[in-house]
Amino acid sequence: MNAPAHLLQAEPYVRAAAAPAAAALRGRAADIAIAVHGELPPVEAAWRAFQDAADCTAFQSFEWLSAWQRHVGAPAGVAPQIVVARDQGGVLAMLPLAVVRRGLLRELTWLGSDLCDYNAPLLAPDFARRLDAAAFAALWRRVLEAIAARAPFDIVRLEKMPAAVGAQANPMTALAVTLNPSGCYATALGADFQSFYEAKRSSATRARDRSKRKRLAACGDIAFVTAADAASANAVLDVLMTQKAAAFAKRGIGNIFARPGYAEFYRALAAAAPARDLVHVSALKVGQETAAANFALTFKGRYYYVLSSYTDGDMARFGPGAAHLHELFRYAIERGCTVFDFTIGDEPYKRDWCERADPLYDHVAVTTWRGALAAARLTARAAIKRAIKQNPLLWAAFSRARAAAGLLRRA
Repeated sequence: MNAPAHLLQAEPYVRAAAAPAAAALRGRAADIAIAVHGELPPVEAAWRAFQDAADCTAFQSFEWLSAWQRHVGAPAGVAPQIVVARDQGGVLAMLPLAVVRRGLLRELTWLGSDLCDYNAPLLAPDFARRLDAAAFAALWRRVLEAIAARAPFDIVRLEKMPAAVGAQANPMTALAVTLNPSGCYATALGADFQSFYEAKRSSATRARDRSKRKRLAACGDIAFVTAADAASANAVLDVLMTQKAAAFAKRGIGNIFARPGYAEFYRALAAAAPARDLVHVSALKVGQETAAANFALTFKGRYYYVLSSYTDGDMARFGPGAAHLHELFRYAIERGCTVFDFTIGDEPYKRDWCERADPLYDHVAVTTWRGALAAARLTARAAIKRAIKQNPLLWAAFSRARAAAGLLRRA
């Protein structure tokens, strides 16, 4: 294995916008202490304390990643590589990484990458003042060397990285990066639901929404219900997973909840007492039927719309999913959230609420010939996928073909 300090960068690449130059107080990589932990429990206390003050997303919370490792990662043999970087000012950054085996290939990736809509480090609020871009590049080389000494890898594969982490530029995007096939969407919430709603939707659209809600109400009393305990959360998740499985099947997509540990992961998060402030499970009830369901995260004033579903029965034409979304906006505003984050994915309805799509970035680098072969394949596949997903005509054609293939498989 070649030294990670001489990683070959996968091409083609783009460079994300660099952070503006900040005032002095720059650290040197050599002055920073690095510790790599192969298990999560020894760093739990430090992690929880740091995430409260750090710039990070809900997907870097200890609650989220420890549940993922317990139910998905550990059974699959994933080896965590939790990097804690400290300088004289205390913890500077935490990087929740892992080495994953895929056949003969060993990948260095983000811990829980498959179920994290955003992958990123946790950064001290003044990270950009304490470490400039050149020092971070040197620190990253030391991180790779430290991990390789304990868990060799063939390829570095870091996906779905946002351009910013909290108020700071994401230092990981200063590496050689490619655009992820998908973008992400978020919108600022108003002081109250009505003003937010009126600013986002035309009078004609609001009239159609009222008409649909009246027709929905004719099917039964409408109630927005938040799960208050593990039993009610699991009952909602049962419906959500059933509705999502049906939607996946119609679109020719595999059921993610059938993958080892996935369903258990979501159930554990919803049921765990320490995570209740993090997780929001809700349903839109119409009469006795759950017309729509949702699994979301609330973290640092941000509402993350992670999983949602709605019935495919007779009520579907009255927009139960949209009615539920309106209630979620209201809930988020009343809870004090300032941003509603639709997370990754380019579904058309997100554009109705968001002014723009923000890019996500991937980074691939190799350390062995085996990694080089994999990198070429991954880079080509990602480029093709992005070309299809970002072209409405190609994406529509691909979606129709996938759905048709799914029908043939079920026939």
